[in-house]
Amino acid sequence: MNKENKFGAAAIAKLAMMTAVSVVLLLIIRLPFPPAPFLVYDPADVPIYITAFAFGPAAGLIVTLIVCLIQAFMLGGDGLYGFLMHFVATGIVAVVIGLMYSKCKTKKRAIASLAVAVVVATAVMCVMNLIVTPLYMGAPREAVIAMLPTAIIPFNLLKAGLNAVLTFILYKRVSGFLHSEANVKAAA
Repeated sequence: MNKENKFGAAAIAKLAMMTAVSVVLLLIIRLPFPPAPFLVYDPADVPIYITAFAFGPAAGLIVTLIVCLIQAFMLGGDGLYGFLMHFVATGIVAVVIGLMYSKCKTKKRAIASLAVAVVVATAVMCVMNLIVTPLYMGAPREAVIAMLPTAIIPFNLLKAGLNAVLTFILYKRVSGFLHSEANVKAAA
């Protein structure tokens, strides 16, 4: 077996581990957002954001896809609607931080990429809610517009922002493990 195949297997194992951590967090920490209790905070995006920092945007999207599928269709999430909204909200952050950070891996760039990702995700979720929520929930678009400043924008800023802060605090602590080959060789 050549070195490329070992790295491929090691990377897949690490992505699987990050997926598992994300699903566990999704199961154990769920806090309703008081202005709109149907919106629920969980820190499950933190391992996904860390994955995007460590392995880039494609890896972040892969983990996002798997976690969203598990949540929506195996754990009683909101089915297709929940899958789509979670995938877009988390996926956009993974892409932004993965792209920005991969070009310049500094602490300043990490902070900037997280900040930009939070703002972009919040804006994208406003648009997604205006388009998708009336179709799925049958709510009039005017009702969704009314919820933007009181629930949708604050929730998305809070969720993505808190997960961004947790990611910033935790990334360097786990990045050594994610980038090391020694762990793979010892396990082999």
